[in-house]
Amino acid sequence: MKFDSEYVRIVLNENFEDAKRLLLDPLLAIDEAHLVMLVDTGIVSRSDGRVLRDAIGTVDVEALRAVRYDGTYEDLFFYVERLVREACDPDIAGRLHTARSRNDIDMTMYRMQLREMVLTLHEATLALRASLIGVAERHRETVYPAHTHTQPAQPSTVAHYLLAAIEELERDGQRLAAAFVSTNRNPLGACAITGTGFPIDRDRTSVLLGFDGPTGNTFGSIATVDYLLESAAAAAVTLVGVGRMVQDLLLWCTMEMGYLRLADGFVQTSSIMPQKRNPVALEHARALCSKAFAQSTAIAMSVHNTPFGDIVDTEDDLQPLVASAFRDATRAVSLVAAAMEHAEFNVALMRQRAGQHGVSITELADTLAREHGLAFRLAHAIAAKMVTGLREEPQTPVSRLLRDASLEIAGRAIEIDEAALTALLSPEHFVAVRRTLGGPAPDVTHAALAASRQLLERDRAEVAGVCEKLAAAARNRKAALRAL
Repeated sequence: MKFDSEYVRIVLNENFEDAKRLLLDPLLAIDEAHLVMLVDTGIVSRSDGRVLRDAIGTVDVEALRAVRYDGTYEDLFFYVERLVREACDPDIAGRLHTARSRNDIDMTMYRMQLREMVLTLHEATLALRASLIGVAERHRETVYPAHTHTQPAQPSTVAHYLLAAIEELERDGQRLAAAFVSTNRNPLGACAITGTGFPIDRDRTSVLLGFDGPTGNTFGSIATVDYLLESAAAAAVTLVGVGRMVQDLLLWCTMEMGYLRLADGFVQTSSIMPQKRNPVALEHARALCSKAFAQSTAIAMSVHNTPFGDIVDTEDDLQPLVASAFRDATRAVSLVAAAMEHAEFNVALMRQRAGQHGVSITELADTLAREHGLAFRLAHAIAAKMVTGLREEPQTPVSRLLRDASLEIAGRAIEIDEAALTALLSPEHFVAVRRTLGGPAPDVTHAALAASRQLLERDRAEVAGVCEKLAAAARNRKAALRAL
């Protein structure tokens, strides 16, 4: 078959280059595993299996990566098949494709590639968690005014803020781990779509390729894409959470806010304005989050109206998008982890801002309700009156403002001496008394950070175990090949 030059230029050449870059290693691993299984089950004789093993071994991966597409074959699979055929008796070479199709080969390659990308992104989230835990541990008592509706709301701590992001990343890890489990099933043996009459052993190829087991229904093994959408969705959720935090961090880096200063290695200056200290690492991270999120969404858009059947030709154009989405997602998460590890907070300025604009006044309302028997709504009205007084009469003692406001609103003067009232309204007191589960009190965040660090170590061990399982499967596959 001779392909039209425009089809070659626009489609086949691009797909060949993408496949070399992304799928060559999984393809060769599948050839090895399938061959071992064919010999183990007696479908191919051991003597022919040895010939095929040696022929597969002649494939020079680095030389293959340099090959330019010439239009004399359809894709990477057929080119590798040609190489094997040239390295041994063509009749023996043809036995390698017994009981399989490009359909199940392709779907197996895609899952092998995707599981690596999901693992890599998961590892990046672990690194970001470690970075943020380290920062939070240094700033359990660093108070600042938390914002709601973009306005100063209540005193909190840097540790409390970061713990919110850390816990979200922990859930991101759970989603990515679940996506890995869904992805790590082996379609090989589903063949074109209905399986085969040969007595193949799908469990054997699953073990040799590091899968947790084979997929079920052979039609679904070829047709379904939910494993991919689950992985893309897990990545997208991660990106939204990280991106929102980055938006805050960039605001904190502004001269006007002045809370955060990145290490010199993560900033750039201007070609014309020497005073500039641009937080470009976080800017790149923000852009990468947005780009990867868009790509994750595009994955769903690319498959949502395809038929429920063989769509591996669609996948030729989809797989580079999948790879780009996960690569950019990993870059974004990794960049934030690196940038935050040695970032510095302006502790004094944050403390100053936490004591301004009546940010801690909620605690006065709580105290009036808790210790003076007022209904909270009445206490809230008194506190609101106090805020007005602080703004309009900044030189008036706060104890006098409280006495006047309570007399006017509650009909009785509430007296708290100036020193006690000043301490009550301090951001440190506000934080210290909020010992609610998940609250900002330093002893509460200390316990939460200890739990997060413990969970981090557990998750690291689990991911390392998965990586070792995949590496062990590759070693065992090579050993099984040698033993043919």
